[in-house]
Amino acid sequence: MMYRIHMKVFLYHLLAIVLGILAIVPFLWMISTSLKSGGALLVVPIEWFPKEPTIQAYQKLFALTGMLRSIGNSLVVTAGAVLVALFSSSMAAFAFAKIRFKGSGFLFMLFIASMMLPSHVLFIPLYLIMNDLHLVDTLFALILPYTFKAFAVFMLRQQMVNISDAYLDAAAIDGASLFRSFITVFLPLCKTALATLAIIIAMDAWNDYLLPLVLMTSPKNYTLPIILNALSGQFKTAYDLLMAGSLISVVPLLVIYIGAQRYFASGLQIGGVKG
Repeated sequence: MMYRIHMKVFLYHLLAIVLGILAIVPFLWMISTSLKSGGALLVVPIEWFPKEPTIQAYQKLFALTGMLRSIGNSLVVTAGAVLVALFSSSMAAFAFAKIRFKGSGFLFMLFIASMMLPSHVLFIPLYLIMNDLHLVDTLFALILPYTFKAFAVFMLRQQMVNISDAYLDAAAIDGASLFRSFITVFLPLCKTALATLAIIIAMDAWNDYLLPLVLMTSPKNYTLPIILNALSGQFKTAYDLLMAGSLISVVPLLVIYIGAQRYFASGLQIGGVKG
């Protein structure tokens, strides 16, 4: 019996190691390619460790017109999207979880049903709305859509439903308004879910390519994914520059995840809690 248990544990860890290696191989290849010179890119078999590593690709990348500006644009859009999405979604979740009003259940179901719509079908109406608001070709046009994130509302509601109403009653007895109770009591109690959502939304906003492509018309407002896509041409692709740019785009998200990983696993379990 003990032999079977040890064998299962061994096979489990062996499978995890194999999957981990398979997941990290493309990342290692990306680093290796970004440190190669032009001739070394075509060497067969592949050189996993360049004989003459160089940072020439990174120098060329940052010399490209608009590269630094695109990184700044992506940072602004990502930070704005996270702040807007967390604040608006947490308020909506608080209303659905703790405020009783007629039709709340039906309205919440509409929120959830919107998750079934492919994002691509919303591009045309979204463009028309932004055009009417005179926001096309502005970074705010990329941030504003994050005020409505059905998944974030659902996830935060599941967290707030499981918070006792006694906290709300105690805050009311102390003279706190509903909004003050939301800010000072419920948001701190939801920090795990908020941290998890911040990571998910940051990844979505930072890596988004289609929405900036639809709404941005001026090169000065391009985000990093659009600039990186320009490195891949129809007849020629600068693989060293593309891999260097891809590595630069991955690093900020990797840093954010490492810093908040202790919240991530527990935060993802919240959606499975019955509320």
